[in-house]
Amino acid sequence: MLDSVTEGRNSPLPASIPQGPPDLLLIERARLADTRAIEALTRRYAQRLFRIARSMLGEEHSAEELVAESCVAAFEELKRHEPAGKFAPWLARLTLEHARSRRDAAHGAARPATPAQPPLERAIDALPEVFRTVFVLRVLEGISGPETALTLGLNVTTVRTRLFRAHRRLAAGAIFNSGAQRAFELEPARLERLVAAVLSRSRERSA
Repeated sequence: MLDSVTEGRNSPLPASIPQGPPDLLLIERARLADTRAIEALTRRYAQRLFRIARSMLGEEHSAEELVAESCVAAFEELKRHEPAGKFAPWLARLTLEHARSRRDAAHGAARPATPAQPPLERAIDALPEVFRTVFVLRVLEGISGPETALTLGLNVTTVRTRLFRAHRRLAAGAIFNSGAQRAFELEPARLERLVAAVLSRSRERSA
């Protein structure tokens, strides 16, 4: 039943990841502070990380800042250690952990004002976090069930169950997946600012 719902009409949209040299090659270059490799990896995963951060923090500017901080921290970590598992889930998990830390540190603080959102984004924001994170990765980013499980530290069955429940809540509000690919989208100008921030901070740390 779960498979028929989550893999049928509500199947995830394909992830949009910029093509180029493989991660392993870019990672080796990034360890040597190669700014072109750092930029390529940042651009490759910025949309995914932004959606994770935005879904956790509820505000775009804070999400942009957090992604830049997470990327810089990740590239610093690369100089010392191999990622614990595949790079993409490791990077996403690091961003998720940073987002949770920032959210918890701001507990009780006033939430930044957010411009009017499309209905789908409001509905996703209203989902409980355990359903929202799965929905963002599986549907908005089109990541596979096993990779989502690896990113979130869950088993595949739990991912399926949470995705099913997220769909059920959205369907109850008459919100479906049409246009989901544009939800929490990282706009071009924001991407360029984010990349510039990552490169600037990476150069400062390498100096």
